[in-house]
Amino acid sequence: MNETLRHALINARLQPADVAAHLGVDPKTVHRWLKGRIPYPRHRWAIADLLKVEEPELWPEVAQQQRAINDEVQAVYPHRWAVPRTTWRHLFQSATREIGILAYSGLFLAEDTGIMRLLANKAEAGVRVRILLGDPDAPSVAARGIDEALGPDVMAARVRNAVALYQPLARIENAEIRLHQTVLYNSIYRADTELLVNSHAYGTPAAQAPVIRLRTIEREAAAATYMASFERVWASAKLCEQAS
Repeated sequence: MNETLRHALINARLQPADVAAHLGVDPKTVHRWLKGRIPYPRHRWAIADLLKVEEPELWPEVAQQQRAINDEVQAVYPHRWAVPRTTWRHLFQSATREIGILAYSGLFLAEDTGIMRLLANKAEAGVRVRILLGDPDAPSVAARGIDEALGPDVMAARVRNAVALYQPLARIENAEIRLHQTVLYNSIYRADTELLVNSHAYGTPAAQAPVIRLRTIEREAAAATYMASFERVWASAKLCEQAS
């Protein structure tokens, strides 16, 4: 029972039928709200306005959920190229247990000698470093190249180039490179509980697509979903023959 909402109706001298008429909903819906069901945002805003109270007073749990979301989503970048280089370095530098890279090529990182040196140093210090790149012979890699208007062979060539550049990491005990054949909806860059997720949009190069910076705060949060996705791809991927 939402006692706060019930008392607010009493103070405003309104009946559930009055609220239903004002919002254009069935009175049974208002009764369900009084019993504890949380209304949709547009209805919460309308009720708070009608009763002249703040929304968090009526539904404090919603405010708590919103704070949790704000704690999890650290930043949103309109494009991958807009993510500062210092952010990439900070992400990987902060890792004490685990670094993971899931992409088709991840070539922009492989070509950054500073980042590669950082990854090598982390692996040598005992941090587990896992690199997941697309299998250059996989249909999904060719399809991604077509989606980005690069052609089916260009993406495969980029992957092979990236594999060659990541190769020195494979000689370090705590680092491993695998090739996957997965259709990726996102590229995932992980350091312990911190993530940079680069969404893939049809017809848009990954560098032009948005990036979300997330922090895992609970098991059922969004970041945990991406981490689970990483693990599923890792489990199905094969060891890179060049790295073996």
